[in-house]
Amino acid sequence: MNPITGLLAALAAITALFVGGWARSITAAKTKARFPNGLEIFIGALTNFFDALGIGSYAPTTALFRFFRVVDDRVIPGTMTVGHTLPSVIETFIYTTVISVDASTLLTMIGSSSLGAWLGAGIVARWPKRKVQIGMGIALVVAASLMFMTQMKLFPGGGESTGVSGIRLVIAIAVNFILGALMTIGIGMFAPCMILVSLLGMNPKVAFPIMMGSAAFLMPVASIRFIREQSYSPRAAFGLLVGGIPAVFLAAYIIKELPLEMVRWLVIAVVIYTSASMLWSAFSQRSTPAAQPLATGAELP
Repeated sequence: MNPITGLLAALAAITALFVGGWARSITAAKTKARFPNGLEIFIGALTNFFDALGIGSYAPTTALFRFFRVVDDRVIPGTMTVGHTLPSVIETFIYTTVISVDASTLLTMIGSSSLGAWLGAGIVARWPKRKVQIGMGIALVVAASLMFMTQMKLFPGGGESTGVSGIRLVIAIAVNFILGALMTIGIGMFAPCMILVSLLGMNPKVAFPIMMGSAAFLMPVASIRFIREQSYSPRAAFGLLVGGIPAVFLAAYIIKELPLEMVRWLVIAVVIYTSASMLWSAFSQRSTPAAQPLATGAELP
Protein backbone atom coordinates (compact mmCIF):
# COMPACT_ATOMS: atom_id res chain seq x y z
CA MET A 1 0.00 0.00 0.00
CA ASN A 2 1.21 3.50 -0.82
CA PRO A 3 2.29 5.25 2.44
CA ILE A 4 0.06 8.25 1.75
CA THR A 5 -2.91 5.97 1.09
CA GLY A 6 -2.21 4.19 4.36
CA LEU A 7 -1.94 7.55 6.13
CA LEU A 8 -5.32 8.68 4.83
CA ALA A 9 -6.88 5.32 5.75
CA ALA A 10 -5.57 5.69 9.30
CA LEU A 11 -6.89 9.26 9.43
CA ALA A 12 -10.32 8.06 8.32
CA ALA A 13 -10.31 5.43 11.08
CA ILE A 14 -9.25 7.91 13.78
CA THR A 15 -11.85 10.40 12.57
CA ALA A 16 -14.56 7.74 12.74
CA LEU A 17 -13.57 7.00 16.36
CA PHE A 18 -13.70 10.71 17.17
CA VAL A 19 -17.14 11.15 15.59
CA GLY A 20 -18.45 8.07 17.40
CA GLY A 21 -17.06 9.23 20.74
CA TRP A 22 -18.47 12.73 20.31
CA ALA A 23 -21.89 11.37 19.34
CA ARG A 24 -21.96 9.08 22.39
CA SER A 25 -20.98 11.99 24.65
CA ILE A 26 -23.79 14.18 23.31
CA THR A 27 -26.31 11.33 23.56
CA ALA A 28 -25.32 10.50 27.13
CA ALA A 29 -25.40 14.13 28.31
CA LYS A 30 -27.99 15.07 30.90
CA THR A 31 -28.46 18.47 29.29
CA LYS A 32 -29.88 18.35 25.77
CA ALA A 33 -27.53 19.95 23.25
CA ARG A 34 -28.99 22.81 21.21
CA PHE A 35 -28.45 23.43 17.50
CA PRO A 36 -25.89 26.20 16.84
CA ASN A 37 -27.09 29.69 16.05
CA GLY A 38 -26.28 31.73 12.96
CA LEU A 39 -23.30 33.50 14.53
CA GLU A 40 -21.61 30.24 15.53
CA ILE A 41 -22.10 28.80 12.04
CA PHE A 42 -20.83 32.03 10.44
CA ILE A 43 -17.67 31.95 12.56
CA GLY A 44 -17.08 28.35 11.49
CA ALA A 45 -17.54 29.24 7.82
CA LEU A 46 -15.35 32.36 7.91
CA THR A 47 -12.44 30.90 9.87
CA ASN A 48 -12.30 27.62 7.96
CA PHE A 49 -12.60 29.38 4.61
CA PHE A 50 -9.47 31.41 5.35
CA ASP A 51 -7.78 28.41 6.97
CA ALA A 52 -8.04 26.51 3.68
CA LEU A 53 -6.43 29.49 1.92
CA GLY A 54 -3.51 29.66 4.35
CA ILE A 55 -4.51 32.20 7.05
CA GLY A 56 -5.13 29.72 9.88
CA SER A 57 -8.26 29.30 11.98
CA TYR A 58 -7.29 29.25 15.66
CA ALA A 59 -6.33 32.88 16.24
CA PRO A 60 -9.31 34.31 14.29
CA THR A 61 -11.70 31.92 16.05
CA THR A 62 -10.38 32.96 19.46
CA ALA A 63 -10.82 36.63 18.56
CA LEU A 64 -14.38 36.17 17.26
CA PHE A 65 -15.44 33.94 20.16
CA ARG A 66 -14.20 36.51 22.64
CA PHE A 67 -15.53 39.59 20.84
CA PHE A 68 -19.05 38.16 20.54
CA ARG A 69 -18.89 36.32 23.92
CA VAL A 70 -19.83 33.04 22.25
CA VAL A 71 -18.39 30.82 24.99
CA ASP A 72 -16.59 31.20 28.29
CA ASP A 73 -12.84 31.83 27.92
CA ARG A 74 -12.06 28.64 29.83
CA VAL A 75 -13.53 26.39 27.13
CA ILE A 76 -12.29 28.24 24.02
CA PRO A 77 -9.32 25.86 23.44
CA GLY A 78 -11.49 22.74 23.65
CA THR A 79 -14.33 24.20 21.60
CA MET A 80 -11.98 25.23 18.78
CA THR A 81 -10.21 21.88 18.75
CA VAL A 82 -13.40 19.82 18.67
CA GLY A 83 -15.23 22.08 16.21
CA HIS A 84 -12.41 22.51 13.69
CA THR A 85 -11.50 18.81 13.61
CA LEU A 86 -13.67 17.61 10.70
CA PRO A 87 -12.98 20.63 8.45
CA SER A 88 -9.24 20.09 9.07
CA VAL A 89 -9.55 16.41 8.17
CA ILE A 90 -11.22 17.34 4.88
CA GLU A 91 -8.44 19.85 4.13
CA THR A 92 -5.89 17.07 4.69
CA PHE A 93 -7.59 14.73 2.22
CA ILE A 94 -7.64 17.55 -0.34
CA TYR A 95 -4.09 18.89 0.00
CA THR A 96 -2.24 15.64 0.73
CA THR A 97 -3.31 14.27 -2.62
CA VAL A 98 -2.34 17.35 -4.68
CA ILE A 99 1.01 18.39 -3.12
CA SER A 100 3.96 16.00 -3.21
CA VAL A 101 5.75 15.40 0.11
CA ASP A 102 8.27 12.82 1.35
CA ALA A 103 6.28 10.08 3.11
CA SER A 104 8.74 9.46 5.98
CA THR A 105 8.94 13.18 6.78
CA LEU A 106 5.17 13.55 6.69
CA LEU A 107 4.44 10.45 8.79
CA THR A 108 6.98 11.13 11.54
CA MET A 109 6.05 14.80 11.88
CA ILE A 110 2.37 13.95 12.09
CA GLY A 111 3.06 11.28 14.71
CA SER A 112 5.08 13.62 16.92
CA SER A 113 2.51 16.43 16.77
CA SER A 114 -0.30 14.01 17.70
CA LEU A 115 1.62 12.84 20.77
CA GLY A 116 2.28 16.45 21.77
CA ALA A 117 -1.43 17.30 21.39
CA TRP A 118 -2.51 14.32 23.51
CA LEU A 119 -0.27 15.44 26.35
CA GLY A 120 -1.10 19.13 25.92
CA ALA A 121 -4.88 18.65 25.84
CA GLY A 122 -4.76 16.61 29.05
CA ILE A 123 -3.15 19.59 30.80
CA VAL A 124 -5.15 22.44 29.26
CA ALA A 125 -8.52 20.73 29.76
CA ARG A 126 -8.01 20.91 33.55
CA TRP A 127 -6.81 24.52 33.71
CA PRO A 128 -8.96 27.10 35.54
CA LYS A 129 -10.32 30.07 33.60
CA ARG A 130 -7.60 32.53 34.65
CA LYS A 131 -4.80 30.19 33.62
CA VAL A 132 -6.45 29.60 30.24
CA GLN A 133 -6.72 33.37 29.74
CA ILE A 134 -3.03 33.88 30.50
CA GLY A 135 -1.99 30.93 28.36
CA MET A 136 -4.11 31.99 25.39
CA GLY A 137 -3.07 35.63 25.78
CA ILE A 138 0.58 34.65 25.50
CA ALA A 139 -0.20 32.21 22.69
CA LEU A 140 -1.91 34.95 20.70
CA VAL A 141 1.10 37.26 21.13
CA VAL A 142 3.30 34.50 19.72
CA ALA A 143 0.86 33.85 16.87
CA ALA A 144 0.67 37.56 15.96
CA SER A 145 4.46 37.84 16.06
CA LEU A 146 4.90 34.86 13.75
CA MET A 147 2.27 36.19 11.35
CA PHE A 148 3.92 39.62 11.34
CA MET A 149 7.38 38.17 10.67
CA THR A 150 5.94 36.03 7.87
CA GLN A 151 4.24 39.07 6.34
CA MET A 152 7.51 41.00 6.46
CA LYS A 153 9.32 38.03 4.85
CA LEU A 154 11.82 37.82 7.71
CA PHE A 155 12.27 34.07 7.30
CA PRO A 156 14.18 32.09 4.66
CA GLY A 157 12.29 31.36 1.49
CA GLY A 158 12.97 27.63 1.74
CA GLY A 159 14.31 25.28 -0.90
CA GLU A 160 12.96 22.69 -3.31
CA SER A 161 13.17 19.56 -1.15
CA THR A 162 9.96 17.71 -0.29
CA GLY A 163 11.44 16.10 2.82
CA VAL A 164 14.40 15.90 5.21
CA SER A 165 16.55 13.21 6.82
CA GLY A 166 19.16 12.80 9.54
CA ILE A 167 19.54 15.58 12.10
CA ARG A 168 17.12 17.84 10.22
CA LEU A 169 14.42 15.18 10.50
CA VAL A 170 15.11 14.85 14.24
CA ILE A 171 14.69 18.63 14.59
CA ALA A 172 11.48 18.54 12.54
CA ILE A 173 10.03 15.78 14.74
CA ALA A 174 10.99 17.51 18.00
CA VAL A 175 9.65 20.92 16.98
CA ASN A 176 6.41 19.46 15.62
CA PHE A 177 5.90 17.68 18.96
CA ILE A 178 6.06 21.09 20.67
CA LEU A 179 3.76 22.66 18.07
CA GLY A 180 1.22 19.90 18.63
CA ALA A 181 1.19 20.60 22.37
CA LEU A 182 0.97 24.37 21.83
CA MET A 183 -1.94 24.00 19.42
CA THR A 184 -4.15 22.89 22.31
CA ILE A 185 -3.75 26.34 23.90
CA GLY A 186 -4.44 28.27 20.71
CA ILE A 187 -1.25 28.57 18.63
CA GLY A 188 -2.32 27.36 15.20
CA MET A 189 -0.04 25.15 13.13
CA PHE A 190 0.16 27.07 9.86
CA ALA A 191 2.60 29.92 10.49
CA PRO A 192 4.98 27.95 12.78
CA CYS A 193 4.95 24.94 10.44
CA MET A 194 5.61 27.12 7.39
CA ILE A 195 8.56 28.70 9.19
CA LEU A 196 9.91 25.31 10.33
CA VAL A 197 9.66 23.83 6.83
CA SER A 198 11.41 26.83 5.28
CA LEU A 199 14.20 26.89 7.87
CA LEU A 200 14.88 23.20 7.20
CA GLY A 201 15.27 23.92 3.48
CA MET A 202 12.03 22.35 2.25
CA ASN A 203 9.66 23.80 -0.32
CA PRO A 204 7.18 26.04 1.57
CA LYS A 205 4.29 24.34 -0.27
CA VAL A 206 5.16 21.16 1.65
CA ALA A 207 3.93 22.95 4.78
CA PHE A 208 0.33 22.50 3.59
CA PRO A 209 0.13 18.68 3.78
CA ILE A 210 2.44 18.58 6.84
CA MET A 211 0.52 21.26 8.73
CA MET A 212 -2.92 20.05 7.73
CA GLY A 213 -1.99 16.41 8.23
CA SER A 214 -0.55 17.17 11.66
CA ALA A 215 -3.65 19.16 12.62
CA ALA A 216 -6.01 16.52 11.26
CA PHE A 217 -4.40 13.75 13.31
CA LEU A 218 -3.72 15.70 16.49
CA MET A 219 -7.15 17.36 16.66
CA PRO A 220 -9.24 14.15 17.01
CA VAL A 221 -6.72 12.92 19.58
CA ALA A 222 -6.83 16.16 21.58
CA SER A 223 -10.61 16.48 21.10
CA ILE A 224 -11.22 13.16 22.80
CA ARG A 225 -9.52 14.48 25.94
CA PHE A 226 -11.42 17.77 25.87
CA ILE A 227 -14.70 15.88 25.42
CA ARG A 228 -13.91 13.50 28.29
CA GLU A 229 -13.20 16.45 30.57
CA GLN A 230 -16.32 18.26 29.23
CA SER A 231 -14.04 21.25 28.67
CA TYR A 232 -15.77 22.60 25.56
CA SER A 233 -19.08 23.98 24.31
CA PRO A 234 -20.91 21.33 22.23
CA ARG A 235 -23.19 23.84 20.51
CA ALA A 236 -20.44 26.26 19.48
CA ALA A 237 -18.18 23.38 18.38
CA PHE A 238 -20.97 21.99 16.21
CA GLY A 239 -21.43 25.48 14.74
CA LEU A 240 -17.77 25.52 13.67
CA LEU A 241 -18.29 22.15 12.00
CA VAL A 242 -21.57 23.03 10.23
CA GLY A 243 -20.18 26.28 8.84
CA GLY A 244 -16.66 25.00 8.28
CA ILE A 245 -17.13 21.98 6.03
CA PRO A 246 -18.83 23.74 3.07
CA ALA A 247 -16.44 26.69 3.47
CA VAL A 248 -13.43 24.39 3.03
CA PHE A 249 -14.83 22.98 -0.22
CA LEU A 250 -15.63 26.49 -1.44
CA ALA A 251 -12.10 27.73 -0.75
CA ALA A 252 -10.28 24.64 -2.06
CA TYR A 253 -12.23 23.90 -5.24
CA ILE A 254 -13.92 27.15 -6.32
CA ILE A 255 -12.04 30.19 -4.96
CA LYS A 256 -8.61 28.46 -4.75
CA GLU A 257 -6.64 31.68 -4.31
CA LEU A 258 -7.26 35.25 -3.15
CA PRO A 259 -5.10 38.36 -2.57
CA LEU A 260 -4.94 38.05 1.22
CA GLU A 261 -2.33 40.64 2.22
CA MET A 262 -4.82 43.07 3.78
CA VAL A 263 -6.77 40.25 5.40
CA ARG A 264 -3.59 39.01 7.11
CA TRP A 265 -2.84 42.49 8.47
CA LEU A 266 -6.39 42.72 9.78
CA VAL A 267 -6.05 39.32 11.46
CA ILE A 268 -2.79 40.42 13.11
CA ALA A 269 -4.44 43.58 14.47
CA VAL A 270 -7.46 41.67 15.79
CA VAL A 271 -5.26 38.98 17.37
CA ILE A 272 -3.14 41.60 19.18
CA TYR A 273 -6.30 43.28 20.53
CA THR A 274 -7.72 39.94 21.67
CA SER A 275 -4.45 39.00 23.37
CA ALA A 276 -4.40 42.29 25.28
CA SER A 277 -8.04 41.84 26.27
CA MET A 278 -7.45 38.27 27.43
CA LEU A 279 -4.42 39.19 29.54
CA TRP A 280 -6.20 42.25 30.99
CA SER A 281 -9.11 40.06 32.10
CA ALA A 282 -6.74 37.57 33.68
CA PHE A 283 -4.63 40.06 35.63
CA SER A 284 -7.41 42.47 36.60
CA GLN A 285 -9.19 39.88 38.68
CA ARG A 286 -8.01 37.77 41.55
CA SER A 287 -7.24 34.16 40.81
CA THR A 288 -10.26 31.94 41.30
CA PRO A 289 -10.34 28.24 42.25
CA ALA A 290 -10.16 25.71 39.44
CA ALA A 291 -13.49 25.64 37.66
CA GLN A 292 -15.54 22.48 37.51
CA PRO A 293 -16.07 21.00 34.03
CA LEU A 294 -19.03 22.47 32.20
CA ALA A 295 -21.93 20.09 31.83
CA THR A 296 -22.22 18.93 28.23
CA GLY A 297 -24.42 21.42 26.41
CA ALA A 298 -23.75 24.28 28.82
CA GLU A 299 -23.49 27.69 27.20
CA LEU A 300 -23.14 31.30 28.19
CA PRO A 301 -26.44 32.93 29.16
